[in-house]
Amino acid sequence: MTTAVTIPARSEIPWTRIAWFGLLLIACFAPVFKALVAAWWNDADMGHAYFVPLVSGYIAWQKRGELLAIAPEPNWWGLVLVLVGGCQLIAATLGVELFLARTALIVMLIGMVWMLGGTAILKKLAFPLLLLFFMVPIPTIVYTRITFPLQIKASQFAEWALTVIDIPVVREGNILELPNHRLSVVEACSGIRSLLTLTFLSLVYGHFFERRKWLRLLLFAATIPIAILANGSRVAITGILTQIKPELAEGFFHESTGMVTFFAAVVILFIFHQTVARAAHYLEARRRSHALSG
Repeated sequence: MTTAVTIPARSEIPWTRIAWFGLLLIACFAPVFKALVAAWWNDADMGHAYFVPLVSGYIAWQKRGELLAIAPEPNWWGLVLVLVGGCQLIAATLGVELFLARTALIVMLIGMVWMLGGTAILKKLAFPLLLLFFMVPIPTIVYTRITFPLQIKASQFAEWALTVIDIPVVREGNILELPNHRLSVVEACSGIRSLLTLTFLSLVYGHFFERRKWLRLLLFAATIPIAILANGSRVAITGILTQIKPELAEGFFHESTGMVTFFAAVVILFIFHQTVARAAHYLEARRRSHALSG
């Protein structure tokens, strides 16, 4: 026996209210969004941000059938969140606080969905809405606290790798003293760029290719050690190149190693997922076999 899914008529969807609030959102946040796009262009760490709204929108579009099957039930708590986003924008504008102004856009968007569609629709759109936070650059104070430990981790890994292949190296913090070159692991080489992009990719990849929530969370957590490993390898490779020709540690070759190690990190993430997924499937099959035999 099959159960028919009732899709609400088009008149039940509050198109007029959606249009009005959409225009209000555009009017309030047009300067903020313009500055945000400029930040993506100028900040090399935010190269992935261009894809965030596109991917988020695509995921929401994929859910259109499920969304149309839910009758909108406006929730006035959403209006509270809209007002919070508006107050956040005003405070950020007065205090010239870019992070608060940019996140206010997402807060108000979440409030609009909650107010116009209701809790059920908000839950369906929770993942694509939360993904939007990846298009906002990290505040400087948080960025500094993250990058320095990553610089040290990358330096330590590079020191270990160079020592293993018998290249003399002395490390002082984030500076590596090599026989004919001094290598400084600066903020741009901390790995924060690959970490942000890899984290975003892990969430999107997990959404499309993995149903188990625990494995999605594991993939998300795995991005940190994978990013450290990849960036440490990049620093080590740069150290090796300096022993061949110091000029290879700069310019095109340096950028090329960054791209290669990032794609290597993506491959490692994929292999990690497949390995854990196969192991989980094998253990589950064995558990079922023992249960049947018992």
